Amino acid sequence: MASRPEAEDAPPRWRSRAAVDAAIAMLASLAGAAVMVDSGRLGAGWANGTPEPGYFPFRIGVLICLSGIVIAVRAFIRARRGAEPFVPWKRFRRVLAVLGPMLAYILATQFLGIYVASALFVAGFMRAAGKYGWLKALVVGAAAAAVLFWLFELKFLVPLPKGPLEHWLGY
Repeated sequence: MASRPEAEDAPPRWRSRAAVDAAIAMLASLAGAAVMVDSGRLGAGWANGTPEPGYFPFRIGVLICLSGIVIAVRAFIRARRGAEPFVPWKRFRRVLAVLGPMLAYILATQFLGIYVASALFVAGFMRAAGKYGWLKALVVGAAAAAVLFWLFELKFLVPLPKGPLEHWLGY
């Protein structure tokens, strides 16, 4: 018995767009329910002619739950039409190409501070994605970090996470 060509190209059920939509629907509904429960604890009605602290958040939670239900219904309809991939592997690799360095950037921020990590992140992306030479990438990365430092630390007076280099320089 020959299999249909579209069945061979179909993703496993757990990687289909409908399955991902159903999971998002469940998470959205749970988040909405949590907002509603917490808002109910604060008071979600009216007292003395004014709304209680949880009045508006409760209604937002209801809207989030309703959105989850709509997403779930659409996922069910989509699943009945047939499995389509959530994202083809070729496109997902592009997402991972950004996600991996972004996670490394977040981790590096904890140890090197935001400015050094930002310089390395910009330089790394220029080198990897833009195919720029090392010198140009490092100069632009350092300049971007210097501008961010000047803007946040000196002009806005907003202290951001610093690492050993900034402490060594007296900041």
